[in-house]
Amino acid sequence: MLFYKYVFTLVLVGYVSAFPFGTFKAAKRDVDPALVPPFGWKSGINPDGTGNCDGAVNDSHGKPIEIPCQCPPNSTFFLTQLNKNVAAGFVTTNPTVKITFPSDSSIASQNARLYAAAVTLQNLEGPGVGCPIVSTTFSAQQQAINAEASGSASVASSTSTTSSAASTTSSVGDGGENCAPPVTVTVTVTATSSTAASTSTPATNAQIAALAPPLGWQAGVNPDGTGNCDGAVNGTDGKPILIPCQCPPPQANYIANLTSNIRAGHVVLNPTVLVTFPTDNSIASQNARLYAAAVTLQNLNGIGIGCPISSTTFAAQQQLINAESASL
Repeated sequence: MLFYKYVFTLVLVGYVSAFPFGTFKAAKRDVDPALVPPFGWKSGINPDGTGNCDGAVNDSHGKPIEIPCQCPPNSTFFLTQLNKNVAAGFVTTNPTVKITFPSDSSIASQNARLYAAAVTLQNLEGPGVGCPIVSTTFSAQQQAINAEASGSASVASSTSTTSSAASTTSSVGDGGENCAPPVTVTVTVTATSSTAASTSTPATNAQIAALAPPLGWQAGVNPDGTGNCDGAVNGTDGKPILIPCQCPPPQANYIANLTSNIRAGHVVLNPTVLVTFPTDNSIASQNARLYAAAVTLQNLNGIGIGCPISSTTFAAQQQLINAESASL
């Protein structure tokens, strides 16, 4: 089995592996390897003989979520891809996904680096073709970052005994102003979006329901008795990739979550992942809607906890969009 098919984008305890980048020769604009979020996991753990291995995250039953045995990837290969993406300012295999890689230690910058690593991982070989987040400890790392943000806010609040001017100065110095990282990330990620898209009238509930990319598959197809069912995408062996039998979710649940995320401007359960839902028929808008649907699906129950893209026909839908774009 090759990489799982994911359309886009983001974001627990086990073997922790550091990046062996000590001898890596830095090139212009290469990221500092010390700032690259570590995978926190290694590939090939407990193979089942069908190409699946244990991931870094457990499911609701306490069992490791299965991942392709080649995930996470070789760290040198990953760093090369990350460097390309950071230099370009977007994921080169999925250009609609914009990234930055700031080097300071603010909460917002830590989140931006984690986001860059996550979307690089998920799009290693093409749009949505890469390794799932559950092949890393990225979710746990983000929780730690968010906890740091909350802790900074508490400290700032408890020590605000002087004038408001002094309190403001303290917040700037100790990171308190970054306690809402999605605000900063919003500027970074959407800065290159078209003005028309960013200022358009928000989609109505009826428009969201009508324009939401169809899931194209149903839950519970051909259960194997262990909680896995056939997905909408075949593996390299021609057989359906297995997915949790509860995936994809019911249409009403999907639309409700998508609507909530669109109204918030980000995935409610994973706030660093930003979404828009333009209603026109341009290629960019179709891709934006597909992205919103994909990250909603992947974060239904928490950061990186949801249904895989292979439980839908989203990948095929994006191929059609790309084909339409190529014909213009």
